[in-house]
Amino acid sequence: MKFSDGFWQLRPGVTALYAQEAHDIVAGEHSLTVTAPTAVIRHRGDTLNRPTLTVTLTSPLPGVIGVRVEHFQGGRQEAGFDLDGALEGQGVVVVDAGGGTLTSGSLTARITPGAPWNLTFESNGRVLTGSGDKSLGYIRLAGDAQVDPGPVSNSREGGDRPTSDTYLHAQLGLGVGELIYGLGERFGPLVKNGQSVDIWNADGGTSSEQAYKNVPFYLSNRGYGVLVNHPGHVAFEVGSEAVERVQFSVAGESIEYFVIDGPTPKEVLSRYTELTGRPAAVPAWSYGLWLTTSFTTNYDEATVTGFIDAMAERDLPLSVFHFDCFWMREFNWSDFEWDARTFPDPEGMLARLHEKDLHVCVWINPYIAQRAPLFAEAKAAGYLVKRPNGDVWQWDLWQAGMALVDFTNPDAKAWYQSKLRVLLDQGVDAFKTDFGERIPLEVDYFDGSSPERMHNWYTQLYNEAVHEVLVEARGEGDAVLFARSATVGGQKLPVHWGGDCTSTYESMAESLRGGLSLALSGFGFWSHDIGGFEGTPDAGVFKRWVAFGMLSSHSRLHGSNSYRVPWAFDEEAVDVTRTFSKLKLRLMPYLYAAGREATERGTPVMRPMQIEFPDDPSCAYLDRQYLLGPDLLVAPVFTADGSVEFYLPAGTWTNYFTGEQVQGPVWRRETHGFDSVPLYVRDGAVLPVGNREDRPDYDYLDGLTLVVYPRSAALNLVSSDAVGHRDIHLTTPTGETATFTVVREGDAVNVTSDRDSGWNVRSVGGASVAAVDGSAGILF
Repeated sequence: MKFSDGFWQLRPGVTALYAQEAHDIVAGEHSLTVTAPTAVIRHRGDTLNRPTLTVTLTSPLPGVIGVRVEHFQGGRQEAGFDLDGALEGQGVVVVDAGGGTLTSGSLTARITPGAPWNLTFESNGRVLTGSGDKSLGYIRLAGDAQVDPGPVSNSREGGDRPTSDTYLHAQLGLGVGELIYGLGERFGPLVKNGQSVDIWNADGGTSSEQAYKNVPFYLSNRGYGVLVNHPGHVAFEVGSEAVERVQFSVAGESIEYFVIDGPTPKEVLSRYTELTGRPAAVPAWSYGLWLTTSFTTNYDEATVTGFIDAMAERDLPLSVFHFDCFWMREFNWSDFEWDARTFPDPEGMLARLHEKDLHVCVWINPYIAQRAPLFAEAKAAGYLVKRPNGDVWQWDLWQAGMALVDFTNPDAKAWYQSKLRVLLDQGVDAFKTDFGERIPLEVDYFDGSSPERMHNWYTQLYNEAVHEVLVEARGEGDAVLFARSATVGGQKLPVHWGGDCTSTYESMAESLRGGLSLALSGFGFWSHDIGGFEGTPDAGVFKRWVAFGMLSSHSRLHGSNSYRVPWAFDEEAVDVTRTFSKLKLRLMPYLYAAGREATERGTPVMRPMQIEFPDDPSCAYLDRQYLLGPDLLVAPVFTADGSVEFYLPAGTWTNYFTGEQVQGPVWRRETHGFDSVPLYVRDGAVLPVGNREDRPDYDYLDGLTLVVYPRSAALNLVSSDAVGHRDIHLTTPTGETATFTVVREGDAVNVTSDRDSGWNVRSVGGASVAAVDGSAGILF
């Protein structure tokens, strides 16, 4: 939201009161509290009739400092995000004649006494950013204030825009050459400088400024991140209103933000996800290919079985089958009842699908249609969100007369979960938690939550309710969602997919931008609709998208009004699907290890180049390529003629398919057939390649081959639980080989080699390390 009219003036109807000085700085045990008057205090009379801002600095974790700015403190204290990792007693405080400092780990916040207002953040003596003159503002709006009115809620109920007479904004400085990333899954330019971004979940597809997954967290290439601790509407001006600053504003009387130290992007994301929650582990079977019915297509068990059998006949490995909306009867979504006209024997059908070694996912949403029997049941029990007059909130958009489950009511949550347990008992393995963005404002919640704050936060409560049931039924590590909407904390509940894209090369590229932006916002796992959702892709788009989709963390064939089975396009599409599906399954030991790194450290599986190469300026703006895990560089082909341009950073890169070695840094222009894509292995990789290509969940140590690329480096490998011995084969691109015998006895693992020189085994901290030419290669 913009309040100023150029550099000198304010917009009509806007009054801004800025923190002008640090009048006094008071030390707490682990905090600093600063009184910041909105005018410089030159004599005692200046303290009268003068608003002040109270600025409190604390630390929830080493390397993280929070700043809370308040005008009036007497209002209801609204909750921020769930800060799972916050600890008590963090931060060392010093107040002396030079001002005040709060130091937490390597990060120091420094307040300078007097005027002008000056708050800086330093890491190991290096200034990261700061809050200077006119950077903390208390804003009052007259009734006719000409400011940007805020985001449309996409609920389309009376225009629904967050409005307030008062706002607080904070600004942090942008250095020369500083670039900003993140703010959720955004489909425009990856670098956010110059953009106005509204944190407001909306069902807007992938081709606009709206987003399903809005996250008020950004990451700077100067080695820090910023989280605004406000679950509702946050308006960001990223070098737009004030080109030297990032501004963020919220309605009301207070604002809180956290500065998170790095210095690397990985370390920023690690601290951020330590604070807000790490991604949960997902089951190995979820990495395989998902096939869906698509959205509005006609289907029954015979159709589903026909697709599955045809996939098997064509040697196309399939892991999950997904039933989209119309597994339920029309006008009844979501009543969680199989449409008996089409699926008279759901339990038997699900058992038959399991006999085909498939997992099953079904589509749900948090809305209850008026015709569904559950509507009357929920209404009578008081489980639906209500209008202020006590009526159930309803509308006809999406489902006729639909209402919204009130997840702030513990009984409503338990009721909703009880319906899901029935499906799990029938044999459902996973849920696609669609929607959760069209959340109204003119409502009251059971627990009194602010509707403005609940608009974005609702999806977190919805997805948490579903994930809890899956964990309860299937256990930790075997629970997986396929979710569309999210906010801060949503990364704890994977997997998320990109939403409704069109079936074009352009939409394929914008989907990747959204996924990379989400990865830079702390999300570890991500997928997208292979082939695009809206419309039907031509065969070329489909085949190019298959390669991209199978080289993503999760892979799903899905569309709107047409099926996405490969033979619906041409026979080459079948071959391409087979090629890249089997490639992904062979790479499962590598991908599963990358997934474990996401859950343990917060590093995403699909990594923007900026994460792995933060010091390479050529990577700063790259948004058409990525690293899959730490060592595989993928550049999807977004053109009909197969031409692709991409960048290889410094080092030796090896073409995965041909073995050609390329010395970086270098820009490459290549032309690829449908059966290939630029896939390069990083210098120093030890790439674990599995022995199976028919399924994603297998014993990764059984027949494992470790392919060593130039100058081998350490790699953490997730070992199997099998007892006994396994022979693991190590090979280099030039054909040198060795066999390591892994013997597991109880909790102990011992590794021996058939080579005495050059290929060694040594013990490090109780583990066994295979070494190639003296440098660590693979850790068991």
